[in-house]
Amino acid sequence: MMIAKKIRAKEKDAIIQSLKSGVTPKVGIQHIQVGRVNELRAMIQDIERISDGGSAFRLIIGEYGSGKTFFLSVVRAIALERKLVTVNADLSPDRRIHASAGQARNLYSELMRNMSTRNKPDGNALTSVVEKFITEARMEADSTGKSINAVIHEKLSSLSELVGGYDFAKVVEAYWNGHEADDEALKANAIKWLRAEYSTKTDARNDLGVRTIISDASFYDSLKLMSLFVRQAGYQGLLVNLDEMVNLYKLNNTTARTSNYEQILRILNDCLQGTAEHLGFLLGGTPEFLLDPRKGLYSYEALQSRLAGNTFAKQAGVIDYSSPALHLASLTPEELYILLKNLRHVHAEGDESKYLVPDESLKAFLKHCSQTIGDAYFRTPRNTIKAFLDMLAVIDQNPNIAWNNLVASVAIEEEKPSDVELDIEDTEDDLADFKL
Repeated sequence: MMIAKKIRAKEKDAIIQSLKSGVTPKVGIQHIQVGRVNELRAMIQDIERISDGGSAFRLIIGEYGSGKTFFLSVVRAIALERKLVTVNADLSPDRRIHASAGQARNLYSELMRNMSTRNKPDGNALTSVVEKFITEARMEADSTGKSINAVIHEKLSSLSELVGGYDFAKVVEAYWNGHEADDEALKANAIKWLRAEYSTKTDARNDLGVRTIISDASFYDSLKLMSLFVRQAGYQGLLVNLDEMVNLYKLNNTTARTSNYEQILRILNDCLQGTAEHLGFLLGGTPEFLLDPRKGLYSYEALQSRLAGNTFAKQAGVIDYSSPALHLASLTPEELYILLKNLRHVHAEGDESKYLVPDESLKAFLKHCSQTIGDAYFRTPRNTIKAFLDMLAVIDQNPNIAWNNLVASVAIEEEKPSDVELDIEDTEDDLADFKL
């Protein structure tokens, strides 16, 4: 669908530059989103369930370059509009769900740095969430006649019952004490603790008087605490976006890989059994990460039984959108045509009079892609999009060059996955060596 309003130059540049370098734009995704209506409808139901006090768990499965990260960004934008708090991070060799040498703490820190709300969609929203909690406490204190300290203590009492909740509550109270005493250092230390940036318990005890820190062992428990805390701050819940899950599949060390899969199983069980509240997980990965019987999630029997596809849906030739593992449908050639029209529209900053190429050029371009790399041009459209934007850039800079002379010379490569494996050796002193 065409967007009538003008697109700001800043937004246009962010979209074009991101897509040309093969990454998902952080702004303006609404201008280029096409297709996958059923998948988005299923995600909206998950978001509503989280808002109602439930939980959600989804594996978003798609080939390299098929648009997984883009899809996760769209869902994240919808969640922000529905007053959820979102946190997102990519897994990497030094960021894992389970570890013993700081990698899980690194992942938690990255998630907290990327915390977003509707008012702060670009991340770094943790401080504003804590401030909003204090504002909510103040309003409640004014309406009930209680002291703010009493209200804060009351609101945080539910956290104290959970693992690590007592110190979590104590740190939030320390932030309020710093707020009241105008002690910026105390406030900064409280945020540092909540971001899991303390590496030793001694430093945390000296600065905040707490006996624990957010560590590898408390990764998931801390996310459960944060989901309840954002709820107390007036939000609807917490959505956790973890992308590049294939990094777990690439772990060569069986013990390290199995430990991460056990943590995924724990999260999955909690979400499916309704133990977690106001909390959702979206995990983006490739088909081999899920299906490989030797190293994928299917290599772990308990996960395979929970994530296996719906046999009745397969027999009927339909998709079960309620399954925990959601396989992204490929864009159809028609949807990719609409996407190219949207990209042309963005490139012209929303002004039809500035279109660089006519509609027939889009059809010719897609036909060329089909002849060059076959069905891959719409199944994994990342390289197709990059090639199209490169062509527009050449025409923009050289108006004398005709589009039909360029189309035939455009080179498109088929998307190829990285086959790097990470060999992680867990040594006795809890250190890990990475070998590429």
